Amino acid sequence: MTSSTTTENPREAEAKPPFPQESLEYPGLESEMTPRPDYGEKSYQGHARLQGRVALITGGDSGIGRAVALAFAREGADVLISYLNEDSDAEETARVVREAGRKAVVAPGDISEEAHCQSLIERTVSELGKLDILVNNAAYQMTREGIEQIPDGEWEHTFKTNIFAMYYLCKAAWPHLQPGSSIINTASIQAYQPSPTLLPYASTKGAIVTFSKALAQEGAEKGIRVNVVAPGPVWTPLIPATMPEEKAQQFGQDSPLGRPAQPVELAPLFVFLASEESSYITGEVVGVTGGKPLA
Repeated sequence: MTSSTTTENPREAEAKPPFPQESLEYPGLESEMTPRPDYGEKSYQGHARLQGRVALITGGDSGIGRAVALAFAREGADVLISYLNEDSDAEETARVVREAGRKAVVAPGDISEEAHCQSLIERTVSELGKLDILVNNAAYQMTREGIEQIPDGEWEHTFKTNIFAMYYLCKAAWPHLQPGSSIINTASIQAYQPSPTLLPYASTKGAIVTFSKALAQEGAEKGIRVNVVAPGPVWTPLIPATMPEEKAQQFGQDSPLGRPAQPVELAPLFVFLASEESSYITGEVVGVTGGKPLA
């Protein structure tokens, strides 16, 4: 996505499949992707929408998380970048945050463990001074050909990473969030149009929607907004790391726009939901699907 004085056809705005992408070992690195995801380094322009705020972003090392971290920083926020073990990707994200003149803290570890989630909140508050925005974005998925092919433990691991961690982080963050704070949870079109090959992942995404709608009602009493972004196909390391190579190479072609989204195309929505511009929006699910209806 490049800045332009003319309106661009969204079908042609970013790379279209087929991609010359080879399979990656999970969880995958952006540096090994072809084409490289566009996270907005050359195009995103901030307008001080989040000046002086502090955000914690899980899965902040790459993909959607990296684009959101960059956008938040250019809007004036300091960022803690939570990630599993992709150190080189996380350092790249930290670099662009710092080049935007904001503080970046990198925090590797497994969010499926409650103690680690608690430590992420504690580090954010102790090293960045407070917590205003929590973005629960990290997720685990793996393609399987049927329910009988799901290995022992994968169902539990998917739920622990995708929904248990969200609960752990929100619970630990709750005492630190002040009126005006925002929680943004990443679900998926899979919550509404589930693929049988992504049974555990899709199930967690449905749970995220329900969890968020319930928490938003509690949060409203405290002035904390909770919203959900539900992406369709997005070109991130998770795709070549969790899908068969031929599916990754054709990823997004069945979207009405004929291509997957690039991470930069989701970042403005996260900024909007984190900012005061969305002060009357809570408990909502906003799709970014390239034209596929959520329901």
